[in-house]
Amino acid sequence: MYTVIGATKTRAMRVMWMLEEIGQPYNHIACAPRSEEAKKYNPSGKIPALLVGDDVLTDSVAIMHYLADKHGALTAPAGTPARAKQDALTFWLIDEMDAILWAAAKHSFVFPQEQRVPEIKDSLKAEFARSASILSERLEGAYLIGDSLTVPDLLATHCINWSIGAGFPRVDDKLGHWAKSMRDRPAFKAAATKED
Repeated sequence: MYTVIGATKTRAMRVMWMLEEIGQPYNHIACAPRSEEAKKYNPSGKIPALLVGDDVLTDSVAIMHYLADKHGALTAPAGTPARAKQDALTFWLIDEMDAILWAAAKHSFVFPQEQRVPEIKDSLKAEFARSASILSERLEGAYLIGDSLTVPDLLATHCINWSIGAGFPRVDDKLGHWAKSMRDRPAFKAAATKED
């Protein structure tokens, strides 16, 4: 049995959604970033963390890759060109969407007031919009890669959802409808309704 550490409205949602998609049971310990509870599992207080026996895994994308490889689900096989293409998209999403959203969060509420530069957020929003446009152009079917759900689908959807909550400009209709189709998945709904 896995245990996910972190509030549903954080990157922990990615891990919970993935566990729901692959049909793995898990416990959920809801806690905020940098809380005393979070620091029990990760000294930095960053979430999510995943308890696997005596091991504590950190970083949402690393956890997702671990689960994908362990259960042979939502991923192309390791060591294949298809996996390299999947990883390339995953790393692009981290660089071009997730990192931009995280930078905006740091300048909104994470950094101490005296370290925040609110003016940077306009450029971050423009950069995110550019990346969302590129992703929309790439989207050709129901999924970002091939004909089945993979880790990048979960990551991209979470980033789009995060952008909505952060007050970023709306993505185009094509990408917006695609993200809605992802949110309509039973596994997404099951994870999203977990108690915090």
